[in-house]
Amino acid sequence: MVSTSKRAPHLPDARSGTTTLQTHAGASITGITPLQVVKIFPNETGFMFFDVLFRSYRSSIVYTKLPTRFPQRGFGFYTNAHYRTISSKMQVNYLDKADVETFTLPGAQVYEHYFDLPLVHNNASKDKRRIKVFCRQLVPIEKVNERKTLPFFLYLQGGPGFPCSLPKISGWIKVAFDHGYQVLLLDGRGTGLSSPITVESLDSFSDQEKADYLKYFRADSIVRDVEAIRSQLTLNRDPKHESKITLLGQSFGGFCITTYLSLFPDSVKAAYITGGVPPLVNSPDRVYEKTFARILKRNDIYYEKYPSDVKRVQDIIKYLNKDAVKLPDGGTLSSRRFLQLGLAFGGSGGYDSVHEVVVHAAQDLDMLGKLSFTTLSSVQKMQDFDSNVIYAILHEAIYCQGAASKWSAERIRMSDKFQPAFDWSGGSRVNFTGETIHPFMFDDYSQLAHLKKAAHILAEYENWDKLYDVEQLRRNAVPVAGVSYFEDMYVDVDLSIETANTVKGFQSWITNEFAHNGLREDPERVLGYLIKLSRGDHGSNR
Repeated sequence: MVSTSKRAPHLPDARSGTTTLQTHAGASITGITPLQVVKIFPNETGFMFFDVLFRSYRSSIVYTKLPTRFPQRGFGFYTNAHYRTISSKMQVNYLDKADVETFTLPGAQVYEHYFDLPLVHNNASKDKRRIKVFCRQLVPIEKVNERKTLPFFLYLQGGPGFPCSLPKISGWIKVAFDHGYQVLLLDGRGTGLSSPITVESLDSFSDQEKADYLKYFRADSIVRDVEAIRSQLTLNRDPKHESKITLLGQSFGGFCITTYLSLFPDSVKAAYITGGVPPLVNSPDRVYEKTFARILKRNDIYYEKYPSDVKRVQDIIKYLNKDAVKLPDGGTLSSRRFLQLGLAFGGSGGYDSVHEVVVHAAQDLDMLGKLSFTTLSSVQKMQDFDSNVIYAILHEAIYCQGAASKWSAERIRMSDKFQPAFDWSGGSRVNFTGETIHPFMFDDYSQLAHLKKAAHILAEYENWDKLYDVEQLRRNAVPVAGVSYFEDMYVDVDLSIETANTVKGFQSWITNEFAHNGLREDPERVLGYLIKLSRGDHGSNR
């Protein structure tokens, strides 16, 4: 490649109109204007093409030789028409885009990418709807010049319905950096900055249209987004540099990884799952049968730790059953909604957080005869279904393959086995619920109420696509390691072990050292151990 800042004699002045441009190859291009000139230059493995808007041809100009397969060869310039013909045959690597916002964090340069992707990947030729998917690229600050060649390590967030938070260059990200990776943090479709699903974004849709649209926000669609992003970021990458992606998934992120291993195993270098080895089921019923059994054990632990809360919770439930209480955001604090605070029992400090709310609520009733704004705000802050509506409306659908959920959790709660334990009259010890979704939520939560009819449509929908290819998982060749927790309230360890035994080569770590959020509690230990496990440095306890 030759660069010159001299004005070439055959170039028109920037102030002139259209002219005939004589190329170095001897061909003439007529009707060209300065603002139609394009620059053509090579990258490592091919050629890139960009529009160049010259204010003056006295600017530095780069000449490059064209590939022989194009009709005009040699050194020269081409009009936009030629550019469109050429660019239809050659694509631009996403990392060469000039309009990417970037900033620096201690230890890393961050690049913020928006990918234009099909809403429906497997029918994109007919369904032209598009979404924007947001992804942050984190490059070790000392390796910024290597960002086009470093291997990618992509994190899939728990949920469904939650985005990645603004990163800190510590914890598992530091572990990934230390192992030679750059990191990708994805806001899964419908979350964060990725065409977020909100009541407002669905406002113009009919109830049926809302339901039909939401069908495309499960793991199979998220995985196809990631594969499209991987393909764009590694386009034309030199074969000596890794084009496969390494995956880390927490909770629901592990569900997505298992789908990825089913659909695109040849694109994955290695995979690590923390607290999220999914059950290979077709409907959620078996999942919730185990969930309610675990929830009852958590209630036992809670009331053993705080025995005085038995009476406090009874009094609170009786009060809420008697009077309709409005929350600051307009939602209703019913007794059944209050008992959903038990969702916190599965995380570190969850028992204590619920106890604090119970104590303050009981004191309010003793002193005021009603719940204070402060207490109501505390309850509201602990429940994020309204701000993350996918978490509620698709929670049961993440298990469905060719079967309807039919409000699985509610049916299991009302079964002969569990109904006596979850009697919410307030007469006996009142048990909290956990990570379960119920029809009443679409009455009691202010934002979910707008999606009530769509939620019922989805609960009856049977034609869900396949999420897992069990035969592919049985012949898996990708190094994969996962940690499952004996005391995990959200993901049943027995079902996880069944899946681990199905996936060929799966290296399991089963422990009671953490609850569900071991990756957050001790990221260096958890991810570091899984990496060693996948490489055979430690024995699996599967």
